[in-house]
Amino acid sequence: MSANPTTMSPPSIDDENIRPAGLIALASRLWAVLFLIALIVFFSIVAPGFFDLFNFQAVGANMAVLLVLGLGQTFVIISAGIDLSTGFVMGLSSVASALVMQGLTGYPLPVIIFAGLAMALLIGLAAGAVNGALVAYMRVPPFIATLGTLSVAQGVAYVLSGGPPVSIATRGLGFFGNGFLAYFHPEAGLSILGLPEGVSGAAVRDVMGFFPLQVVYIVILAAFFGWLLGRTRFGRHVYAVGGNPKAASRAGIPLEWTLFRIYVLCSTSAALAGFLYVLRFNGGVANAGDALMLSSVAAIAIGGASMLGGQGRILGTIVGALVIAVIQNGLVILGIDPFWQYVAVGAVIIMAVLVDQAKGRFFP
Repeated sequence: MSANPTTMSPPSIDDENIRPAGLIALASRLWAVLFLIALIVFFSIVAPGFFDLFNFQAVGANMAVLLVLGLGQTFVIISAGIDLSTGFVMGLSSVASALVMQGLTGYPLPVIIFAGLAMALLIGLAAGAVNGALVAYMRVPPFIATLGTLSVAQGVAYVLSGGPPVSIATRGLGFFGNGFLAYFHPEAGLSILGLPEGVSGAAVRDVMGFFPLQVVYIVILAAFFGWLLGRTRFGRHVYAVGGNPKAASRAGIPLEWTLFRIYVLCSTSAALAGFLYVLRFNGGVANAGDALMLSSVAAIAIGGASMLGGQGRILGTIVGALVIAVIQNGLVILGIDPFWQYVAVGAVIIMAVLVDQAKGRFFP
């Protein structure tokens, strides 16, 4: 007697085979998070003082400039481009902002800070407009266009500064770069944006700071860039342009205008990184972002963005920046030669590329 076709169940899939494949696919997507956790556990064991609230706050503050530099670059990488000029746009921004703030010495502090920020934004918009026009409208390859802008920004920064750092002696400025959102003293209690009342002299050593302002800045900026990429039409256009520009153009997406805005956004992000550098170090340096440009691209790659475009997230860039910051901090605590940081970060970049290739091959 033949089986009733209506009661026959379809061929079953072996759950025992599916489950490992699913776990491997999940691990390949979350490898950077898992690697970050492994780094924290490792350094907590071998590096005395690493697993400490104040050290973690220092890691967050130290990665601020790198992360802000990478936020705008994330948009460029997703669009299948590259911006080589961000490091020296950051340096030019820091020098120009510092010169403006230096020239306003004696004015109220809010005026000085606002003027420095305005100059930084102006530098970022100008550099981004040049990059955007070259890449989007003149069809110059991003590598060549931004390499030219890099050289121009580098030269202008050194001409303005004369070579040495541009220092600012304005009282109170350092708080905005190195201060905390909240302070606590065992006797005076908790205070916001300033030391508790009545605390002075030797008692200042007993004050504990929480939530560095540099971390507050990057939380705000990361939230904005994350919203822009993940929740707006512009963000969807960025993915579309990076994934398949011809299809995006046929779908009615303004290809040139989208690319132009991407490069303006990237340079503006780099300029903001330069301004944060000024706040943190009370001055600007022409080569402030020289080494950070490649580190920012590394953070994006570690965070899961594809260098071929069409894939990436702000959250991934944050994780990538944390990986780099934790490696640097842990090696410093262990007393290892700082040059080994480049070796460690390079090894992680290679690992990120291999994981990305493996994902494309086994989990398309």
